[in-house]
Amino acid sequence: MENHNRQKKIALINDFTGFGRCSIAVQLPIISAMKVQCCAVPTSIFSNHSGYEHFFYTDYTPDMPAYVAEWKRLGLQFEGICSGFLGSAEQIEIVSRFIQEFRTEKTVVLIDPVMGDNGKAYATYTGEMCRKMARLVSLADIVMPNVTEACILTGTDYREKWSEKELLLLAEKIAQMGPERVVITGIQQKSYVANFCYEKGRDYELIRTKKIGSSRPGTGDIFSAIIAADAVNQVEFTQSVRKASRFIRRCIEKSIEMGLPLEDGVCFEEFLHTL
Repeated sequence: MENHNRQKKIALINDFTGFGRCSIAVQLPIISAMKVQCCAVPTSIFSNHSGYEHFFYTDYTPDMPAYVAEWKRLGLQFEGICSGFLGSAEQIEIVSRFIQEFRTEKTVVLIDPVMGDNGKAYATYTGEMCRKMARLVSLADIVMPNVTEACILTGTDYREKWSEKELLLLAEKIAQMGPERVVITGIQQKSYVANFCYEKGRDYELIRTKKIGSSRPGTGDIFSAIIAADAVNQVEFTQSVRKASRFIRRCIEKSIEMGLPLEDGVCFEEFLHTL
């Protein structure tokens, strides 16, 4: 059998959106620009993301096991496994099996537990899915929830304002589930947005970035792609979070300058060469 494992690879499990700059469409070129081969597993296919008034959608769940089986036949090995939005309990189970089947000693697993925002779980997210996501998080090396998702994972009441001591407690609870590294994202602090970085055995760090413009789709996907590729490339964790935060800010600034509609995401293509 041919050896297909001569280059570093990340298995990326997320939906594919043809227009709107989110999920696989932004993560694949970013990971590739960071000199890691990106191997994508689509969970669903969208013509354009659901933030637009109309979109075409196909659920890829029934085909995912056969798709993944071909990778097993090829003997593929991955230095990284990264998952994004998962739309059903069945998809969460498929990702859990994927991690258990493909993980080796050299594999870094990153889970972005996309479950909710602004204090509430997404309408499509059931109690069963939240419980299964918590079990999936236990398999991760790195997990990057926003504040809402961190609260759901730990059974903590949501609130708008958090002290560093409270964020530390939240991160420690998530780390006790299994992950070595946790970054709680999108913490609103007046004119800043912050990311709280926690790594077992090290001091925590709160990384703040000046807010600019309005929220745009795909920025979380960009963030997780940079963290995943850096983890495979053995870049220090907080350094990686700073890089991702700066990169997203530059993309937002340029998107505003170009007059891009909010739903079109950010023009990350302008800055790929900087990664």
